[in-house]
Amino acid sequence: MRDVLGGKGAGLAEMTRLGLPVPPGFTITTKACNAYAKSGRFPPGMWKQVEDGLAAVEVKMGRRLGDPESPLLVSVRSGAKFSMPGMMDTVLNLGLNDATVETLARTSNARFAWDAYRRLVSMFGRIVKDIDGQKFEAILDRQKESSRAKKDTDLSAEDLRTVTLEFKELFRNETGGPFPQDARDQIREAIGAVFRSWNGKRAVDYRNFHKIPHNLGTAANVQAMVFGNMGPDSGTGVAFTRNPSTGEKQLFGEFLPNAQGEDVVAGIRTPMTIVQLRDAFPAVYPQFVEVADQLEKHYRDVQDIEFTVERGKLWMLQTRTGKRSARAAVKIAVDMAREALISKREAILRVEPMHVTQLLLPQFDEKAKAAARREGRSLAKGLNASPGAAAGFATFDPDEAEKMGRDEKKPVILIRVETSPDDVHGILHSKGVLTARGGATSHAAVVTRGLGIPCVAGCESIVVEYDQGLFRAGETVVRRGDFVSIDGGTGEVFEGRIPTIEPDFRKETDLQTLLQWADEERRLQVWANADYPRDAERAREFGAQGIGLDRTEHMFMETDRLDIVHEMILAAPDYRRIAGQMRALKAELETAKGEKRNAAQKRLDALEPLFADLSRHYLGSLEKLGRLQTHDFLGILRAMQGLPVIIRLIDPPLHEFLPRYETLLVQVTKLAMVREDPDLLSRSARSEEDQAFIEEVKEAGGGSLARGVEETLPKKQRLLEAVAMQRESNPMLGLRGCRLGITFPEITEMQVRAIFEASCALTKEGVVVKPEIMIPLAGHVNELRIEREALERVAKEVMEREGVSIAYKFGTMIELPRAALTADEFARHAEFFSFGTNDLTQTTFGYSRDDAEGKFLLDFVDRGILPVNPFQTLDRDGVGQLMEICVKKGRKVREDLEVGICGEHGGDPASIELCHSLGLNYVSCSPFRVPVARLAAAHAKLREEVGEFGDR
Repeated sequence: MRDVLGGKGAGLAEMTRLGLPVPPGFTITTKACNAYAKSGRFPPGMWKQVEDGLAAVEVKMGRRLGDPESPLLVSVRSGAKFSMPGMMDTVLNLGLNDATVETLARTSNARFAWDAYRRLVSMFGRIVKDIDGQKFEAILDRQKESSRAKKDTDLSAEDLRTVTLEFKELFRNETGGPFPQDARDQIREAIGAVFRSWNGKRAVDYRNFHKIPHNLGTAANVQAMVFGNMGPDSGTGVAFTRNPSTGEKQLFGEFLPNAQGEDVVAGIRTPMTIVQLRDAFPAVYPQFVEVADQLEKHYRDVQDIEFTVERGKLWMLQTRTGKRSARAAVKIAVDMAREALISKREAILRVEPMHVTQLLLPQFDEKAKAAARREGRSLAKGLNASPGAAAGFATFDPDEAEKMGRDEKKPVILIRVETSPDDVHGILHSKGVLTARGGATSHAAVVTRGLGIPCVAGCESIVVEYDQGLFRAGETVVRRGDFVSIDGGTGEVFEGRIPTIEPDFRKETDLQTLLQWADEERRLQVWANADYPRDAERAREFGAQGIGLDRTEHMFMETDRLDIVHEMILAAPDYRRIAGQMRALKAELETAKGEKRNAAQKRLDALEPLFADLSRHYLGSLEKLGRLQTHDFLGILRAMQGLPVIIRLIDPPLHEFLPRYETLLVQVTKLAMVREDPDLLSRSARSEEDQAFIEEVKEAGGGSLARGVEETLPKKQRLLEAVAMQRESNPMLGLRGCRLGITFPEITEMQVRAIFEASCALTKEGVVVKPEIMIPLAGHVNELRIEREALERVAKEVMEREGVSIAYKFGTMIELPRAALTADEFARHAEFFSFGTNDLTQTTFGYSRDDAEGKFLLDFVDRGILPVNPFQTLDRDGVGQLMEICVKKGRKVREDLEVGICGEHGGDPASIELCHSLGLNYVSCSPFRVPVARLAAAHAKLREEVGEFGDR
């Protein structure tokens, strides 16, 4: 039903079926919208059906369109399959004209009549004719100033009549024609505008963000008007059946007496809470509570309800599934399962992986907040509309927010008097939103809660001045570009930056419960990428079942090890070259005779001292690194005791451990010039980097710059030569991974020796270890075979020497298309495969990730050339097909082949679905994404079982 009638239409139809008080009306389907979008005209026969529907409403209401004595007024409201709050258009009070407004003013309530008519002219002008809404607001503000009225409700009937006449004059000036007087013409144009709003910028931006298809279309709901602005016994409100911020089981919402519906959502007036409805309308409140409870139980989910009270009678205008914060989503799902309203499986599917991400985002440090209050940096307090901590540069313009947030990657806080749907593009790219007006169900609150963006709304103590680009909070002025911090959980606003801390996962008891239920359902295991013991401990705390990627090269990057690494790299090429020459000479000695033999021996003798010196540097540095790596592996294997740890052998090319060639060239040039002019370096030093270099040189010379130059220059020259020798035109496909291990076998042998020495030591302590050694970047099976054979010999030597037997595995990283296509050959020499999906994506597409994302890739996604960024979500058709071939071929040879992926794709829900469908054993992601992956893996299995797999 939602596909055809949209969410709003389906909700109205269902409430009518349940016998609830719903104003009569009808729904024009989404199919009509799509037909209109293609041709620019209503489909044949549609308008006749609209006429018939209007006639039926006239009969039910006992009023007629355009009748000066008893006019029927209707609304035309949008409503798509998926809730898109405020993203499309609605026009109210259609049917009013110059004649009917005069009759209403005489016979009913003059203020109500002119208030309704000025709203119609304004909405029709903005939505149907694209007149700038600020022009209408300016007229209204001038009238309020003239009449000394603080709020719209303070304006008299005569004031509103004056405003309406000015609105109509503005309409004529902007459109070149009068405001339409025929009710059916108004309705026809309003329906077309609602259909067009489906493809408006804010709706398209919202759908892009939420990955909602663009071909669904919106329905248009034509419904008799009921009025909340008919006097003190009328009003309008929005309510949620549970608190959308916290998830607490209590009615939450707002109510505005003597107002129309858009006043609440627009946030133009700050309303009273729903609890105050009990005192203002004691007869209506219990009926509303009963209806709200009935709707939640009927839909078995939190409902977002719009209602109006007209002269003491309750009318239900909408019910839909309520948008909620991440915390609320988890609590509501768990509570409803415990209440037996839904099953545990439904609870799991009710919480999106994005909610888990949001729940684990950093929060403000309470000590830092207390210090900011003491320092006088607490600016204001508003409504805690959407939880979370956000800090960024203040901006007052949604266009600028989009530019700064999306294009410049700057953190932005968007500050508005109140937000409107036209601001959504700026909201999407902001870290947080602050508004001076509006309540907890205002547009800003509803949209930011759905997006997981922190929001403080209704902060009435701040004065926003768009023209000056600032807001005032008491004596403090915050200007565009100043840093501000907002706490969407408490409603506090601070000047400057408040430090954040990681949330305590152990205290998230509802989330823990939900994830335990998810663990019971999922088939895929979730492992983590961790390079250090503290990362492994955090991963285990988050529920990781193993380490899928321990990058050993990160251990080389630590400052206290770089000198050792540099020494190893400087000696490695010469060590390899001399060792090769010595092998050749020894082979020659076996067959050579006489003078040839003597010459060969002489050359060999000459090389011995050079080789000894190179061995001291090369093998000595490797021995030092081996001891350090053993210590590293002790920590991470101990932290994961009893669980598998996949350790990837060195992968990057050696030049990545050295300074940049350009930097070294500049330093060597400067040092050479300083020899001639000792004061040159001091005179030319301008940057902090230059100053730091001077201090480094002085320190090398014991405080003397001259001695430092003599000491430093030769070292820098050797480094420069080494970097020049290691430079490659395409290092990503050059001497790295297993190629490096085959070329310099001593490096990977050192690493394997360290892994098994650590494993043996822990085994002797009674710690269960499960090391798995991963050989990276093999493209041909012989590369894998040669490496494994050499490294397994080392592993066995260590275990034999230590008298310990350890269960271990050797495997490979599948990151080249050729490896995937020849997986049957690889499986003969590997107990496990791990897809390195970043490199596999690069080599499949022929993209360099850093270059592509910086130059064209994101533009390709925006233009629809690519459906998604393949470095964020796995490409099903290309990379996914290679993975499928690899899994099938590999398991044909080795049935128990363990297959997983590592890298950030392992934490992406859509990629996890693909991994589930391919039959992988595990996904591995960063520790903080482990809870997300646990839930996403359960979603993949449950959706597959109910036939929804792959539909999203």
